[in-house]
Amino acid sequence: MTKKYEPINAKVTHFLHGADYNPDQWLKYPEVLEEDIRLMKLAGCNVMSVGIFAWSTLEPEEGKFNFGWLDKVIEKLYKNGIYTILATPSGARPAWMSQKYPEVLRVGPNRVRNLHGKRHNHCYTSPVYREKVNIINTKLAERYSNHPGVIAWHVSNEYGGECHCELCQESFRNWLKEKYKTLENLNDAWWTAFWSHTYTDWSQIESPAPHGENLLHGLNLDWKRFVTHQTVDFFKHEIEPLKKINPSLPVTTNFMGIYEGLDYWKFVDYVDVISWDNYPIWHSNDDYDLACGVSMVHDLNRSLKNGKPFMLMESTPSTTNWHEVSKLKKPGMHLLSSIQAVAHGSDTVQYFQWRKSRGSSEKFHGAVVDHCGYENTRVFNDVKIVGETLKRLDEIIGTTVDPEVAIIFDWENRWAMKDAQGPRNIGIHYEETVKENYKPFWKNGVPVDVINMDCDFSKYKLLIAPMLYMVKQGVGEKIKEFVKNGGTFVATYWSGIVNETDLCFLGGFPGPLREVLGIWSEEIDALYDGESRLVSFDNQNELGLKGEYEAKELCDLIHLEGARSLATYKEDFYKGRPALTVNDFSKGKAYYIASRNEEQFNDMFYGKLIEELGLKKVVDTELPYGITAQMRTDGENDYIFVMNFTQEEKVVELDEKKYIDLLEGETSDRKLTVPGYGVKILKRTKS
Repeated sequence: MTKKYEPINAKVTHFLHGADYNPDQWLKYPEVLEEDIRLMKLAGCNVMSVGIFAWSTLEPEEGKFNFGWLDKVIEKLYKNGIYTILATPSGARPAWMSQKYPEVLRVGPNRVRNLHGKRHNHCYTSPVYREKVNIINTKLAERYSNHPGVIAWHVSNEYGGECHCELCQESFRNWLKEKYKTLENLNDAWWTAFWSHTYTDWSQIESPAPHGENLLHGLNLDWKRFVTHQTVDFFKHEIEPLKKINPSLPVTTNFMGIYEGLDYWKFVDYVDVISWDNYPIWHSNDDYDLACGVSMVHDLNRSLKNGKPFMLMESTPSTTNWHEVSKLKKPGMHLLSSIQAVAHGSDTVQYFQWRKSRGSSEKFHGAVVDHCGYENTRVFNDVKIVGETLKRLDEIIGTTVDPEVAIIFDWENRWAMKDAQGPRNIGIHYEETVKENYKPFWKNGVPVDVINMDCDFSKYKLLIAPMLYMVKQGVGEKIKEFVKNGGTFVATYWSGIVNETDLCFLGGFPGPLREVLGIWSEEIDALYDGESRLVSFDNQNELGLKGEYEAKELCDLIHLEGARSLATYKEDFYKGRPALTVNDFSKGKAYYIASRNEEQFNDMFYGKLIEELGLKKVVDTELPYGITAQMRTDGENDYIFVMNFTQEEKVVELDEKKYIDLLEGETSDRKLTVPGYGVKILKRTKS
């Protein structure tokens, strides 16, 4: 059965290819717009995000608006076949506003109000700021939301940060009252009797501060939740006038990968399409390993909307100017990294920015058009190649990825774990651990969803929960139900430790997961950097795995309570203790990995699970090092992306299915040659 999502906007049935465009910076150079149009068409661009930081140009004085320049830009783009994603300008307010209404500026954790400057330097709670945003957004919506050239709203830009002003303090207290109802409930949830921190009046509660309370973990956790809540509330306020005037025009706001400050799952009910900004540090070490982490974040952004295609809103066609080293992309890498996003579910490839700024903070940030101003550059040609490639892929628009595997990456779990004060304050490495458990599937070309603990698990064959330190109410029961119905579950060390308010479970770890895993965790040993312990697969273990492997950082000391040992520690006072277990639970199985192990261990273990569970590989073959394969499907046709993240040419032995090379328009040979930093895009009929 065919399954395709609608395009981002029905007007455009092609991949969107374009960039952030800032014509407001070039109003004194009218010839630039004319030249930009020519270059955009030459590069195969069909969309521009316009007006992202244009508030001071749109409203140079309070209540005095200047839309004439924007009228001309949108109309000129449209007449030349280029659509506009129109931004709201709230990411940076004009100086007149900061001067007249200083209360719109943020207050830091130190309780000092910021001066005017930078961006995202505004209070999401401020009634004045909300009023001013409503006015400018309403005027933009009234003027442009029914323009045939405007296809979506780009709301603000990279939301982030927090404000500690009195307005935010009071909103935080009100949020807590709504959540806990009584101070007694709050004190119990936060365990405030410790250090005599019990609150006797709501007014005593303040946000975490470096010179005040910052060691009450329940407070810290709820403050982070509140910051997300308040940001989402501001986002809802921003889109209200946009949706009121034209509810059919989609809205997005650009996320920042796995940015720690906001829980992106809380936005999903209010954004029509997910978009994110991708800036990997290519060529810094191992591009293959780095690409794995990038793929994981692409998968996360696709999973946020349950498989709906997302937007690559920002990437650089060249360098950044804010990495420690501004490294150029090697030949081939721009096309490869752009198509990597498409392979994992993006229906756009967009850049920051179209034309380099002449001055200020990002004058040396990569752009399609360099300061020289013409097309005879390597970077421009790379962008042109991406445009030409995307034009051949129309049939892939709206297709999705259909994984049998899900891995949990959860913001609230991360917040709580990093604040826990133990067992390794020099680095708990949650993000890296999730990636290490994701990587064996990526190496084998097995698609994966990246979800949080609140998602539905039932559609997957395999569910992996690395370091699920926090198990919120009901999640343990969901996992039991998943395994009971035949699913396979994998948990790791440092799981099932606390509940949703960061209180330790009583009665033994891993708390709500203890029964399904069939183990009891008595202690956990933290190792110094450079220390390791040997782990060895047991003789004649039921998975048939062999070998000894190094464990580092964390070694969980567990007892069997129905589970069976598959591997044991070979050193230290816990020599002989289980290091990998399996437990039969009704129709399913639950595995527990007790230590953080080297990559070869994960490859062996998960490789065996792929085999045992019959998980579908994108291509039924062994992929050489440096190669990964990803697939999008419409239910009738599969679209295969074979990507080489090394500089060396690689040969992939395809399986016996018939493949068509979408870019070459011919039947692919069984031996597929992929050049260094190259990509092949194949099509096959779904079996």
